[in-house]
Amino acid sequence: MPHGPDRTNRDAGETSPAPDSFEAEVLALLPSLRRYSRSLTRSDADGEDLLHDCVEKVLARRGQWRGLNLRGWVLTIMTNLYRNGLRQQGGRNFVDLDDSTDLPAAESNDDPLERSQLEAALDSLGEDYRAVLMLVVVEGYSYQDVATTLDIPVGTVMSRLSRARRKMTSLMNADNVIRLRRPK
Repeated sequence: MPHGPDRTNRDAGETSPAPDSFEAEVLALLPSLRRYSRSLTRSDADGEDLLHDCVEKVLARRGQWRGLNLRGWVLTIMTNLYRNGLRQQGGRNFVDLDDSTDLPAAESNDDPLERSQLEAALDSLGEDYRAVLMLVVVEGYSYQDVATTLDIPVGTVMSRLSRARRKMTSLMNADNVIRLRRPK
């Protein structure tokens, strides 16, 4: 009888991780790690690579984890991997997805103008501001957790978040398009 990854195969002697095991806790973090990696790299493919590298490093170094704040520990590893990758890349040029004609476009029910405006606003933020904004606003981390993860003071987190929110607000309102309706 086939069974999923969460069941135990007693005949083969295999067992799945206990619900409160290290691997299960890392697995539960994957959605937020994926969002954060994509926000750092500004690319789905590079974000997936960063996520893979991070999970690989976390699993290889599980003995270094001290049992406190796994989420913060993993995010710190991801942030450091990203920063180290930037240092190694140096002046690598990025190609905007809009300039690529051979990629299939995903169907979306969202307003494409609003989405592109949001992407442009996020891309205009500096890396430090974007990281803080994504961790606090999207992922819901506390200021202290973000400060620990990024190795900066809490006051710096608050000021970067404030500046990022102000810039996002001004950019999103700057090119606001008013929808015109035909008179009835």
